[in-house]
Amino acid sequence: MAELRLPPALGCLIALVAGGLTTLSAAPFSLWWLGPVAAGLVYLGLHALSPRQAALRGLCYGIGLFGSGASWVYVSIHDYGYTGVPLALLLTALFVVGLALFFAATFWGYRRLCGPRLAPITFAGAWVLGEWLRTWLFTGFPWLLLGSSQVDSPLAPWAPVGGVYLLSLIVALTGSLGVECLRRRWWAALPLAALWLVPLALPAQWTTPAGGPVKVALLQGNLPQLIKWTPEGQRRAVDTYLTLTRGLDEEVDLVVWPEAALPMFEDQAAPILARARADLPQDTELLTGILQRDGSGLNYNSVVGRGDVEGEYRKAHLVPFGEYLPLERLLRGAIAFFDLPAPAMTPGPADQAPIRAGDLVIGNAICYEIIYADLVAARAREAGALLTVSNDTWFGASIGPLQHLQMARLRALENGRPVIRATSNGVTALIDPRGRVTARAPQFETAVLEGEITATEGLTPFTRTGSWPTWLLAALMVLPGLGRRR
Repeated sequence: MAELRLPPALGCLIALVAGGLTTLSAAPFSLWWLGPVAAGLVYLGLHALSPRQAALRGLCYGIGLFGSGASWVYVSIHDYGYTGVPLALLLTALFVVGLALFFAATFWGYRRLCGPRLAPITFAGAWVLGEWLRTWLFTGFPWLLLGSSQVDSPLAPWAPVGGVYLLSLIVALTGSLGVECLRRRWWAALPLAALWLVPLALPAQWTTPAGGPVKVALLQGNLPQLIKWTPEGQRRAVDTYLTLTRGLDEEVDLVVWPEAALPMFEDQAAPILARARADLPQDTELLTGILQRDGSGLNYNSVVGRGDVEGEYRKAHLVPFGEYLPLERLLRGAIAFFDLPAPAMTPGPADQAPIRAGDLVIGNAICYEIIYADLVAARAREAGALLTVSNDTWFGASIGPLQHLQMARLRALENGRPVIRATSNGVTALIDPRGRVTARAPQFETAVLEGEITATEGLTPFTRTGSWPTWLLAALMVLPGLGRRR
């Protein structure tokens, strides 16, 4: 059957819609079944296009995806970056188009190098290679990966096997094979059925409980971001977190404050942390996000502890324009958005030992780091639980915090580890090793979330290997189509 040829304008419109459908497949909408539909719409008629036309199709899909799913960056630029509406809109548009170029490059390269032979397979492989590129190039932005939406779908048992990129591969392959089935190429039905039936035979959980339950309390201060780094903001932060800490249940084993809960350096906060620890029972540990500085003038975004705590963690993967300014000499002072409200950070080492709090061994990922599957897998290998502290105030009342929570849930599922998620204003939550939220605090409220987690032992296949087997598989899937473009 000849390849379907769509009018160029219609093809671009369908790609834009497909991008929006991918956003709907993810949190907070969670219509996971739209993920394969979106991939199928992008695949439809792709092999009738020239490389340039395929690049345009990819660009339109990316604009639809990030324009609907990541335009929350406008809130950070305008509301908290002191940037006027026209300039904020321009910067948001540049951000969206810049990310969309990854899809343009992916599909340009795909049509330039690959032909219609085994097209459903080569398409899925190319999609995942494009996601791999977006994960690492220019520090990476693996937000809204196609597989991230599948944490609640029947495909979820694949996550501990190969992680989010394997889920992306299967979703893209489902879309392309589904299109072939609609074209009455019935051979596609067998692999399609296998992709969705195999999870029924996979273990529900690859790890086992280690020790008894640990009672934790997560404190959510809900303090205004705009005054956080002012003297007034510092006073309010100290009063809020000390008051919440004094009111805790005496049976709590671990207390967690969120990222940079006290807007000051650790040496400045030492008396306050000592006072907070004194208000807790002797066998209760305290962990908090805090800024650190050393004698050489370097600053770190960290997690430290008080009580029976060993070790600390320094954030290794920083957020550009949030924690450091690329091309600082050129951009500093150009517009208010480029003037960081907090000191510029230095990345911590890539390999860091977990923190031990009492009997609980904790792997850490601060805020943005939780979206990096391989970074979290490395932290999980020597830990029984995962902790992510975050300041999602920058997202405002957008869908960003809910997407962020979904990715934290997927990290729990991939590694078979419970996740403790403490945030400044939401979404603060406890997540079990199967990625299910067991307790959750309301957003935009000062709150204390109490609950229990149980550490786990053993490693999932994904925790052992990380994503490289899936990336290798994706590359092998592309090989049969190379050099056969018509």
